[in-house]
Amino acid sequence: MSDAKLAVQRFWAVLIARNLEFFRDRSTFIFNLILPIALVFGFAFAFPGDGGTSFKVGTVGQTPVAGSAMDTPFLHYKYINLISYSSLETPLDRLAHHQIDMVIDFSKGEYYVNEASSNGYVLEKMLASAPAPGVTSAPVFAKKTVSGAPIRYVDWLIPGIIGINILFSSLSGVGFVIVRYRRNGVLKRFKATPLKPIEFVGAQVLSRFFIVAFMSFVIFAGTDLVLHFRMAGSWALLVLVNALAILCMIALGLLFASRIKSEEASGGLMNIITWPMTILSGVFFSLEGTPAAMQAASRVFPITYYIEASRAIMLDGAGIAKISGDLAALAAMTVIFFVAAALLFKWE
Repeated sequence: MSDAKLAVQRFWAVLIARNLEFFRDRSTFIFNLILPIALVFGFAFAFPGDGGTSFKVGTVGQTPVAGSAMDTPFLHYKYINLISYSSLETPLDRLAHHQIDMVIDFSKGEYYVNEASSNGYVLEKMLASAPAPGVTSAPVFAKKTVSGAPIRYVDWLIPGIIGINILFSSLSGVGFVIVRYRRNGVLKRFKATPLKPIEFVGAQVLSRFFIVAFMSFVIFAGTDLVLHFRMAGSWALLVLVNALAILCMIALGLLFASRIKSEEASGGLMNIITWPMTILSGVFFSLEGTPAAMQAASRVFPITYYIEASRAIMLDGAGIAKISGDLAALAAMTVIFFVAAALLFKWE
């Protein structure tokens, strides 16, 4: 038999064996099958429109019923996304930061625009020229203005990028390493030594904490030298939030690796954990105006609280009282993850 034919047979045998290994590993197969389908349906649910430009208008008070004095076709235009709020404080804050384009208070007959917003200017003209059917003039709303320099997308984005870096670095640096140790028999050998589990896990946590903290600092400081990010709050508070987030993600990585033996299964599980966090936690786009179910789902993920707290500090100058809820959520999740990982952890 020729060398070429033998080479083809060896190649084919390895190819078949690798494919069988994948399909027989049910956990990996299911992860790789379900995840893309879930992402497609998730985006379809979050963005049900045709991709056209959408103006975001916050509303306060009862939306006018058809035929009432305040009713106007403006409220039914195709590309206007109405977002209801219970009070003026939150939408006016969003308006000042150019996260929404207009606020209408139906209870007072007033509307608010940001003087520096081009979208607000367009919406103001549309509102003034939109009479209801059979009415000669549009409803009269008293104009109010707010001020606030637009926040660059990169200023808004950087907490999300740092959060994603913390998430992936913690899961891969702790989770994958321990799974590989377990698969290669390293953990089994450690078990036969005087090394105690708390010593091993403590060393892993401390090592990864310093690595992730250092890398986050390098990423932030290096890009800040060129882009000059907005920083309205306390640097010390931002460092505290980052430290707590790193501990929380490391704890999640330990939980993730507490029993898994297959590196391929760990890769699939990591995708199941990280991709929903990346999409649903508001890393790349604001969750303002998305379906309520999507916003509720985002509260399950620790990275959501980190991003909220970091953005509040950097963009709004928030103090510890304002972000206390986010800090409490991160601390509680950290404790839960560490305790669960300790109870489930196996050397072999």
